[in-house]
Amino acid sequence: MNEKMLFTHEDCLQRGYDMPISDRVILLRPSSLPAEHRNAKHQLYYCTGGNESNPNPIGRSVFTISLANGEQVRWNRSDVLGIAKPEILSDHARLQLSQIRPADALNLKNHEPQYSGYCFLPDGRYTSGVWLCSNKEVQDYVEMQKDYQHRVMICDRDDFCVFEMIDGKLIHPSQEVLEAIFKERLEQGGMEMKL
Repeated sequence: MNEKMLFTHEDCLQRGYDMPISDRVILLRPSSLPAEHRNAKHQLYYCTGGNESNPNPIGRSVFTISLANGEQVRWNRSDVLGIAKPEILSDHARLQLSQIRPADALNLKNHEPQYSGYCFLPDGRYTSGVWLCSNKEVQDYVEMQKDYQHRVMICDRDDFCVFEMIDGKLIHPSQEVLEAIFKERLEQGGMEMKL
């Protein structure tokens, strides 16, 4: 992929104030960035939420994580250019995104992780796993990664693969087995997961 100098509205799936941006990769307007960071690499952020991450905001706080360096940064909604097209993410941005735990993940100081989440580039590169403490965190991690990553894998505490998806297609377990698991959990009062 050739590096662009700056991303523009052509690199957005959606633009405007009538779209939810929480749990999506967003592009910031170049004019909102400090001069030394006015480049494509520093325009990519993952939106974790905020007062104005839902549709129809009036330019208030949006909480994000930089896909350039992992820093948590607050922006105004008016700083957001739009939702990034998945194909514009560099390998570095994808690997940085893979290290983000879901927004409402449990504190690791007080809770024991049950799973590890991994994301792989097409050439097999990946970074360390991300600790996940519950089935909901697994669901949220898969949901936040599946549109942006080549391969998403979830392993249990014994490092056995319990879930794998490649290019948005479920590989393991089979769709039938997964639907049976979700049906059973739903009947027990759990959450529904759509893949």
